[in-house]
Amino acid sequence: MNRRDLLKLITTATGVAFVGSAMAYDIRPSVSLKDTDFSKDEVTFLNEIAEVIIPRTATPGAKDANVGEIMAILVSDCYTQDLQKVFREGMTTLDNEARQAQGKDFLLLSKTDKQALLSRLDKEAKQANTASGLDDMAMASPNSRWPDSKKPLPHYFSLFKQLTLFGFFTSEVGGTKVLRYVPVPGKYDGNIDYKKGQTAWAT
Repeated sequence: MNRRDLLKLITTATGVAFVGSAMAYDIRPSVSLKDTDFSKDEVTFLNEIAEVIIPRTATPGAKDANVGEIMAILVSDCYTQDLQKVFREGMTTLDNEARQAQGKDFLLLSKTDKQALLSRLDKEAKQANTASGLDDMAMASPNSRWPDSKKPLPHYFSLFKQLTLFGFFTSEVGGTKVLRYVPVPGKYDGNIDYKKGQTAWAT
């Protein structure tokens, strides 16, 4: 799966063009977690969200790739201040939603309750983005730079989901344990037989 295919997948899954032009154009983040204002507890919180989106099954999940830390670094280094605010406030809002729905912090919810909550938020996010016209913009130009000052900001859960997908499938774990990976490609072959159930290529 190349970068362009991944961006299309993210756009299709969230209904919003990928947020973060630096990431979309393959500019590497220049900070580490200690350079951000995210705490280890917040990274744990983000890992729990990501693990619901990409759970461990027969293959590794988001926690195995430490996607929470990837998200924190990318938000700090690649998001504008407005998008950082949406993301940070979204973390608080999600925890409040958990308390209102189940009377517990998100981290204390059962796996089933976490899945139910995030499934609801995913639907709400897509509806909110559609109402803002972001889905039409995304389909028209899925690889456009973001944010355009004329565009409304996306729902916070869309940011969580996008960064989870991007962080996981560009990580070593996602790229080598879930996708097929060939470190040194061989000759070009444009007509390889497909076998049912095969995963996409990482390279």
